[in-house]
Amino acid sequence: MLSTLGQSTLRIVAESGDLARFTARGFTSAIGSRRLGRRLVRAVYEQGVRCLPVILIVGLFTGLVLGLQGYHTLTGFGSAALLGPLVANSLVRELAPVLAALMLVGQAGSALTAELGIQRNSEQIDALETMGIDPYGFLIAPRLIAALLVYPIMTGFFSLIGLVGGWLSGSVLLPLPGSVYWASVDQAIDLGDIGQSVVKSLVFGALTMALCCYNGFNAHRRSGATGARAVSASTTRAVVFSSIGVLAADYLVTSLLV
Repeated sequence: MLSTLGQSTLRIVAESGDLARFTARGFTSAIGSRRLGRRLVRAVYEQGVRCLPVILIVGLFTGLVLGLQGYHTLTGFGSAALLGPLVANSLVRELAPVLAALMLVGQAGSALTAELGIQRNSEQIDALETMGIDPYGFLIAPRLIAALLVYPIMTGFFSLIGLVGGWLSGSVLLPLPGSVYWASVDQAIDLGDIGQSVVKSLVFGALTMALCCYNGFNAHRRSGATGARAVSASTTRAVVFSSIGVLAADYLVTSLLV
């Protein structure tokens, strides 16, 4: 049992080191990469525009649930006027960065991992290396940079639509005056809360896209399978590890910023 534990620990440490080197090379390969702008625009479209409907829908229902549950809970203490701060702080500090990251991983991250895995199995990545094109700069760098741009924006959209959802629950469906709700929201949110949300979204973006790119890029040697099963296993691993990574990183960042 001790031997198995030791081997697992060493494997985790080795994979963590490989991921760190992979991420560093992905960012540094952007320097001097030709036609980076075109690929960056496409990556922003895939991670941002395509995922925006999901972000808005999930954000709206998150705000609706927070408003509904929060109103009935606060009413029991005679503090219904505090619904705005409850919804605002919950969304901006925690729920918006975490849930937006999980939604982006589920849609954009899984698609990215599968695409890179197929390109690896069909030897397209090997063909790039044969032609003298750096696959890190061509395939990885645009995705990583796009994540740093898209994740904060999607988190902002999530927070805004979530606040609207809280207003719908508290002031449209329930009797809390809308002016009281928005006034308390304005007082509850400050630059520190917004900064914390941005920092979390940047960390989540770099971490999740790096994991997805890493698993797809190494689908041929990391999944213990070949062909379509390798792509499937790599995609599953990327989504699971990214989701766990988001929650773990959320705790670490929160403990440092609070």
